[in-house]
This record gives sequence, structure tokens and C-alpha cells, in this order.
Amino acid sequence: MRKTGKIIGRQIVLAILAFIWILPIIWLFVTTFSVEKGINTNHFFPQHWTLDNYHQLFFRPDVAANFPAWFKNSMFIGVCCCLISSVFVIMTAYAFSCLRFNGRKQLMSFSLILGMFPGVLSMIAMYFVLKLLGLTDSTLGLIIIYSGASGLGYLILKGFFDTIPTSLREAAKLEGASEATIFTKIVVPLSKPMIVYTVISSFLAPWMDFVMARLMIKSKNSADWTMAIGLFNLLQRALINQYFTIFCCGGLMVAVPITILFIIMQKFYVEGVTGGAVKG
Repeated sequence: MRKTGKIIGRQIVLAILAFIWILPIIWLFVTTFSVEKGINTNHFFPQHWTLDNYHQLFFRPDVAANFPAWFKNSMFIGVCCCLISSVFVIMTAYAFSCLRFNGRKQLMSFSLILGMFPGVLSMIAMYFVLKLLGLTDSTLGLIIIYSGASGLGYLILKGFFDTIPTSLREAAKLEGASEATIFTKIVVPLSKPMIVYTVISSFLAPWMDFVMARLMIKSKNSADWTMAIGLFNLLQRALINQYFTIFCCGGLMVAVPITILFIIMQKFYVEGVTGGAVKG
């Protein structure tokens, strides 16, 4: 009886914490349907409901709220960085885990130490370098920044590659398989869960970033901004009373591509985990 009471009490506490955690999300969601454009702190649920905020967000962009352009810029940067960063991380992890060459341990130690330094310390230097190259106020400059040093995040994937039996690669070599064949036919299929994790992480970093985008993008034209910059701009004192519900709609739309990406990749993630369990 006492054990049952502890379980019920634990579940009640977890339910209360879950409700507290999800309450701001519910408020954000219902606020997107409010007729009032500014912040309404008198009522949790809108007194009058409308879909006009979403219609304005997508189909009536203006100088202050140009969400279609923001979404396009952020999506282009996110997809490019996702592809480039994933390739860099996978190649670096495979080289350090499965290949043996002179200076391998020294390079691993150097990259590990280099990755410990906060990226904030190099922001100003990167800005002036890209300014000299004329790449500020451009999506290309942001792509270079986000994906250029992505190979330093190889450690987690390398740890997974280390768990793959060496005998599999050696047997493939005895059969005449090249290094590329071993990588594509043996290592990658066995590493689907971690590769999916790498892909999602590579997309989330540029998609959610504000600080670096704010530093690099100095354009006054809102069509050149990313979603993080554009949505933050709507919170200015001069705009918040006319665009707060639009900001809520945009904040909700930020989560849509992430959710879709996770749903698509979840299938491969589960297949990789269950496949590894069966083979083990």
C-alpha cells in the first residue's frame, strides 16, 4: 500500500511539473489566434478568435514582419549547414576512429583542446575576417561560420565508431573492399542512430542561432534577416503592441521544421537501434 502511494505521489508531482512546463507553450499557441495585436495579460485565452494573424504572417508581409523572407533565409542556411557539417563530422570521426596515420593522436588532442574554447571569444575575429572578404551581410558568410569548424564536434560520433568491431573492416579488406566501400557498406549502416543525431544537431545550430546572425547581418533591409533576427526585432517597444501576436505565430512556426525533421529521422533512428540490438 505504501509503495502504491509513493508511485501515485510521484506521478502527481511529474504531472504537475509537466503542466507547468507546457503552460507557456499553450499560452503561446492560443495567443496566435487572438484578435488583439498586442500583449494581453488580462486573459489567458483570447476573448475573440481569428486566423488573420497566420494569414498576415504568410501572405501579407511588410517592412517590419517579412516572415516568408526570414523563413527562406534561415531554411537555406540551415539545410546547407546541415549537409556540410554532417559530412565534415562524419569524415573526421571516421578518419580518427578507423584510420591510422602519423600525427593522429596529436591532431585529436589539438582539436579537442581547440574545441574547449568558447566560440564567443572568436566572434569579433571572425567578423573582421569575413568583413575583409566582403562576406558580411550574406548567407554565404553565415554558412561558412556555422559549418567551418563543425568537424571539431567529431568526438561523440567517433566514440560510436570505436564500438564497431575492427574484425568487420578487416574481413572486408581481405575480400578486396576499398576504404570507401567499408565506410558506405559497413560503418554507415551500423551507425544510423548517431548519424541521425549528427544531422539533427547540424540543422538545429544555425536554425536557432541569434547571436552570430545578429553580429554578421547588419543590413537594415528586413528581407536579408534570419528568423531569429526578424522575430527579435518585433519585440521592440515601437512594434510590440502591433506585432506581438505575429511574433507568437512566428515563434510557433520555428518549431515546425524541427518537428518534421525529427519525425522523418525517427524512423531511421529506431531502425538503427533495433538493428544493432538484434545483431548484438
